[in-house]
Amino acid sequence: MIRFKSIAAAVALSLSSLAAFAQGETANWYFGKNAGIAFKGDSAIALTNGRLITEEGSATISDKDGNLLFYTNGITVWNRNHRVMPNGNGLMGRNSSTQSALIIPKPGNDSIYYIFTTDIQAQSNGMRYNIVNMTKDGGNGDLTSKNNFMIAPATEKLTAVRHSNNRDWWVIGHRWNSNAYMAYLVNAEGVATEPVISRVGTIHGGNNRKAIGYLVPSPDGTRLAAALWDDKSNFEVLRFNRSTGAVTDPVLLTGFVEAYGVCFSPDGTKLYGTVNAKGGGKAQVVQFDLKAGDAAAITKSAVVVGSSGSPRIGGLQLAPDGKIYIARKDNYHLAVIEKPNAAGKAAGFKDEGFRLAGKKSDLGLPNFPQGLGKQVKSMSKQ
Repeated sequence: MIRFKSIAAAVALSLSSLAAFAQGETANWYFGKNAGIAFKGDSAIALTNGRLITEEGSATISDKDGNLLFYTNGITVWNRNHRVMPNGNGLMGRNSSTQSALIIPKPGNDSIYYIFTTDIQAQSNGMRYNIVNMTKDGGNGDLTSKNNFMIAPATEKLTAVRHSNNRDWWVIGHRWNSNAYMAYLVNAEGVATEPVISRVGTIHGGNNRKAIGYLVPSPDGTRLAAALWDDKSNFEVLRFNRSTGAVTDPVLLTGFVEAYGVCFSPDGTKLYGTVNAKGGGKAQVVQFDLKAGDAAAITKSAVVVGSSGSPRIGGLQLAPDGKIYIARKDNYHLAVIEKPNAAGKAAGFKDEGFRLAGKKSDLGLPNFPQGLGKQVKSMSKQ
């Protein structure tokens, strides 16, 4: 049973004009134990050709037409032919880091991609980035630069938001034993060496296992949500300024056990989180209504929309078909939220919602940046 104990900060959350989520760049997913999904229109088809094995984090990138380019677990990079890229081993992510990898295209260059990685549980490798040149190896790609240092120690949180100029990116992580969100500008000149630092909200520190948990943006990029994992853990919702990279106005939602995954609904009005009983047990998906009113009202709006037969559930990811998919550890099915814009039970949680054709999910799903492949024009005030 979930209990809500306190709110540490307050903020008024506004609604935004949201663009559609789906684009070809997110059409292919590889995750878990050789599991995968291909999305086309409203259909989702299980893939069984993936080489990737990971306990938690992974990332995949396709072209604008939905053709696979490459994928990674933060350690190894496989090309479109499911072969290891030249120089594609030895990246400094970990397959048991929540968001071990993230892929974004370089602004102004259709052939260059960055792979960002995070180490496990605030260890010394921290956040780093790698460069893939897709003109190499006959158009199949080659890593031309590896393991460039950004920050250490850092948590396992890693995401990106499209800049308000709709060209550049903000890559966002969190320093360990600190309340500092770190937003690195990525533009046509490369990855900034100095981040925008926002010291706000909860200190992410203590036992290193507290580095676990997702960090995700809302579909319009003006909100961030973090899961802070522990036996006494919580969710945090914050504002993000797409022009300046600043993180502000934290709302802390406490009283959960092993908070792990977070995801916004397509219209940005709902927040979903996954929680697990200590050591495994009752695994639940919680929905918050972000338009309920003030911070206290948002907390009170929390409702369990589904319970899983799996002892552990993990990452949530909004898919091109408008549904939210949920990782079930060591399982042949993903859970699915069919109508994530709907309130409460009307959201339509299905525990065995998508069959993986004999492959297995683990705790993670692919990590995608906000705004990939589309222009985002928010109407909410920064």
